[in-house]
Amino acid sequence: MRDLTFLRYILTGGVAAVVDAGSFCLLTKVKLPIAHAGIFSFCLAALVNYRLTARFVFSRDATTRGFMLFFIAAFVGLTVNVNVMLVSIALLDLPPLTGKIFGISTALLVNFYLNMRIVFRTDV
Repeated sequence: MRDLTFLRYILTGGVAAVVDAGSFCLLTKVKLPIAHAGIFSFCLAALVNYRLTARFVFSRDATTRGFMLFFIAAFVGLTVNVNVMLVSIALLDLPPLTGKIFGISTALLVNFYLNMRIVFRTDV
């Protein structure tokens, strides 16, 4: 069961990534400043990701409290992602894309754990 949960988690995250990138592209095409477009697309993707994750990964109802916890976990994941990427590039002398992949992979695991144990409170 755990393997299917993680697979569903990856799939819902993939949908959210498409929402993030797609809305970012649309917003920059209508001349919204890049930083604003990035923030808005991240928030929209987080909302979509929460709704999908709550229903299809953890079989829970979406709540305002749950979304706030999910959003906080997403920012923790963002912090992990960026810091692992920077350390990989600066200290391990890895190419930027490799560092980014390490950051994404690490953040994925951190976020899955936070969502499983805190946001949706499931047993390990």
